[in-house]
Amino acid sequence: MTSTNIKLPNAEDLLKTLAQQLKPLLQNNTALVGIQSGGVWLMQRLLVLLAKEIAENAVEHGILDVSFYRDDYEQRGLKAENRPSQIPFEVENKHIILIDDVFYTGRTTRAAMNELFDYGRPASITLVALVNRGGRELPIAPQITTADIALDATQNLQLIQNTDGTLSLTLQSSSGKSQA
Repeated sequence: MTSTNIKLPNAEDLLKTLAQQLKPLLQNNTALVGIQSGGVWLMQRLLVLLAKEIAENAVEHGILDVSFYRDDYEQRGLKAENRPSQIPFEVENKHIILIDDVFYTGRTTRAAMNELFDYGRPASITLVALVNRGGRELPIAPQITTADIALDATQNLQLIQNTDGTLSLTLQSSSGKSQA
């Protein structure tokens, strides 16, 4: 069991660390793909932070909304903010860096990989998550993460985008209490 008084790391600091960890992976034939919505926010910010490396290597990027690919779609239903996926490049034989905000059970990642394979067969997929919160249910894990935070199943860690464009982590319990 985890403490209810968890000090959350600064998401902006984690983002800078993530950018440094991604630099060696950027090469020709690499593409960044963000998972809606937190993974997309991270990808957009990483594109800015890594602009020099991306320009040198022509790294393409795209967006996945995996809502229809989830194995719990019938339970979760449609979210109001569903957006179409946008993969404007050839996935076949591409080295994909799949970006998500918070890794939990692995089900979102499985759904994202299923959708990616509908676009073609990538050469490789590297999973990147800002935070690994524990609770994995599938044999899937991020290769790159900037923080590991053990949480109870009753706790929900979310990345939020503030009005000024910065990112923050929030923690909510099933009782609805929020902690920033």
